[in-house]
Amino acid sequence: MRCVIARFPFDLFKHEVEASMKGVKPEPVTGDAVVIARRVYPVKQVGEIITRQDRRDFSAAEVTRALSRLGFTCRPAEVSAPAARLTPLENASALLGDRGDV
Repeated sequence: MRCVIARFPFDLFKHEVEASMKGVKPEPVTGDAVVIARRVYPVKQVGEIITRQDRRDFSAAEVTRALSRLGFTCRPAEVSAPAARLTPLENASALLGDRGDV
């Protein structure tokens, strides 16, 4: 399948991407991810390997779009739940430390 990543055209095939990633250890996932051969890789790591370009030259969205069209399962970055907001009294109490014996 022909796709454009970082303004360069590439002819990508699913079996070629799988072969390129064979034996490559996945890095810790901090953003978008893709599942290749039951392993979860960061999209930028896969993009760097299949395009042989620096990760700064392309966006995760470009690679995600191409890999999705090839039939790979892509996962968006997990958004952590916002921390519960403390009231001013709870915040002051936490800063002073817990004094349950008084």
